[in-house]
Amino acid sequence: MSGGSRYDEVAGALEQRGFTRMDFDLQKIRDLMDVLGSPQRAYPAIHLTGTNGKTSTARMIDALLRAHGLHTGRYTSPHLETVRERISLDGQPISEERLVATYDEVAPLAALVDARVAEPLTYFDMTTAMAYAAFADAPVDIAVVEVGLGGAEDATNVIEAGVCVITPIGLDHTEWLGDTIEDIAWAKAGIIHAGATVVSAAQTEEAMRPLLEHCAQVGATIAREGSEFGVMRRGIAVGGQVLSLQGLGGVYEDVFLPLHGAHQAQNAAVALAAVEAFLGAGAHKQLEPDLVREGFAGVDSPGRLERVRSAPTILLDGAHNPHGMAATVTALDEEFSFRRLVAVVAVLADKDISGLLDLLEPAADRIVVTRNSSPRAMPVEELAQQAAAVFGEERVTVAQSMPDAIEEAVVLAEADLDGELSGVGVLITGSIVTVADARKLLKR
Repeated sequence: MSGGSRYDEVAGALEQRGFTRMDFDLQKIRDLMDVLGSPQRAYPAIHLTGTNGKTSTARMIDALLRAHGLHTGRYTSPHLETVRERISLDGQPISEERLVATYDEVAPLAALVDARVAEPLTYFDMTTAMAYAAFADAPVDIAVVEVGLGGAEDATNVIEAGVCVITPIGLDHTEWLGDTIEDIAWAKAGIIHAGATVVSAAQTEEAMRPLLEHCAQVGATIAREGSEFGVMRRGIAVGGQVLSLQGLGGVYEDVFLPLHGAHQAQNAAVALAAVEAFLGAGAHKQLEPDLVREGFAGVDSPGRLERVRSAPTILLDGAHNPHGMAATVTALDEEFSFRRLVAVVAVLADKDISGLLDLLEPAADRIVVTRNSSPRAMPVEELAQQAAAVFGEERVTVAQSMPDAIEEAVVLAEADLDGELSGVGVLITGSIVTVADARKLLKR
């Protein structure tokens, strides 16, 4: 049987476990790790949680570690096009052959665990176990691991990492994590184990308090953005920005980051501090500035203000909650200054849609609402009603499919411009699934 068809079989078998099924039971993944021989103990790790910025920060940490000559494994979610993106080795998605071999190693043991429990291992449990096994087999020098949801109860938390990263905490996934920032922060603090070093982005007081209390309980050390590290200066540059970063080990000047937005500069400061903590930099030791520059210069983050077309400019951005949308809108205003911007929006029904649209409204001249391919997508008519309440009916266009929505948005962006296309743009946003759908259509 060819590798391709076997790979398709494996991808299908994983999806049969329920792509969006949630079951927070760490005992099952612990049991699976035990029968696999505890692969997650074979390497040190940096573990990331937070509400926004996890994947971009994980990609930056990965790039910085590779610039320092380390072999890396990176586990992030969700994916845009293929499950292989979730498990990266040395910055590249795992190959189809390797993914199949890893699945064939994990699946029979997963079946033993499933046979003993009422609720089988989830899709996310399986990909987590496969990532940890693949990293041990590679072998990697270090794993960079992003939580799926929350922290304490997340399948990734069997890693018990020595360095933990907390990106900004906001309200999201309230049905699982709690209704307040404080509840959510307690859930996320659960990735901090005894003796860990914690690197935290700037947080609101109600998010920071649980983190500090948890650190005190388990004897963890915390470094905070704004106290021990941070962004000193940032300037807009062609294709990104140039940063001066205060790290734990000193100042790093003239760092080019090929990503847009103050939020990505913040992610860069957090990533740098995490790598410094891991490599032992601090008051008496600085990382080699040229290696730091090399690492950041090689970063990409697909679907985060990613330009996929020009004339008109088409940007893809996975903002799916108010915190993320606020960052996106600020970056659009600072770095793109469009004369006319048309937004294509498709969202998942369980998100804070009105909060998202309120923030987008001042930035977009028109909005085209559609649906994405997720079974959890909000119906178009319902989204159109919410958009009309925020934008006014005359600024809302409805399209039943993503290809129609993109076409309609381009037409609206280019209307009445007398052939002058500079300064017009289309932003496709509202969900990672929306970005994935658009990327398939637009990315060559």
